[in-house]
Amino acid sequence: MKYRSVGKSGLKVSEVALGSWVTQLTNEEQLENARDIVRLAYESGVNFYDCADAYSGGDAERFLGETLKAYPRKELVISAKVYFPTGPGVNDRGLSRKHIFESIDQTLKNMQLDYLDLYYCHRFDTTTDLTETLRALSDLVSQGKILYYGVSEEWGSARLEEAQRIVERYNLYPITVVQPQYNLQDRYIEHEIMGTCRKLGIGITTFSPLAQGLLTGKYRKGQPLPAGSRATWQSDHQINDLLTDENLDKVERLRKVAEELGTNLPVLSMAWILQHPEISCVINGASKPSQLESNLKAAGFEIPADAMAEIDKITGFHRFERHVG
Repeated sequence: MKYRSVGKSGLKVSEVALGSWVTQLTNEEQLENARDIVRLAYESGVNFYDCADAYSGGDAERFLGETLKAYPRKELVISAKVYFPTGPGVNDRGLSRKHIFESIDQTLKNMQLDYLDLYYCHRFDTTTDLTETLRALSDLVSQGKILYYGVSEEWGSARLEEAQRIVERYNLYPITVVQPQYNLQDRYIEHEIMGTCRKLGIGITTFSPLAQGLLTGKYRKGQPLPAGSRATWQSDHQINDLLTDENLDKVERLRKVAEELGTNLPVLSMAWILQHPEISCVINGASKPSQLESNLKAAGFEIPADAMAEIDKITGFHRFERHVG
């Protein structure tokens, strides 16, 4: 395993992290499978474990906290998130000072922790003044309940720049990390967010590296959906929207690039993300140990320049100079 700094902070995380979004916890068989995944991750050098209070109604936090008790706390980087509803009350959601303070206490209780290494705003709250949100998060750092904080989706460059101005005006602890979706299918962060993060010294921990499963390679043009795959879940429309003939044709071409490099499409897809120096890690959501074991090979995997150029050609992306002066 290789490790990278989170932005300009001193915090180091494994290039491949373990996420909890798709972790299934409804019966003992699923629980044991999830424990095996965490065990394999730890034994393979993964030190970053990502969670959120919205995952499985808090069960994901409780499971991860109980499971990670088996390992030395100082070796772990553990994160959670705040924003989505945690109850029926009008204040049980968003990024108000009240909800943030109440949510962190519940998360720490769920995970049996004294502090979190990273705490993310899961979304942007248009109903709460940004200064209130940033003051609350900075205060949590002062109190020792979190060590660093960051943001996830819906925080574009303009909002990050505004947050930086507020941080400087009130001498607050700054945003350390951004967690956006980023993969070969969705490269939107390259247009502005990467440059802003580089300028401000903010790390990027990406999620959904396999585009909801599109880049696993298991979905093939003209073939039936694999039994038990996410595309067969009635509640999951995101992957089905991606299964167009155009996208599946791109997947076949990317698969050939992977084969020429002696690897598979998931490893290529995750390693491609890690070729970008702005990225601190890729958050992987494995559903079984064998899947994680394969995906871990993305750490340290080098993709030659000609293959990177071919990938850009396949995905229809034209490179441009992204450096910010």
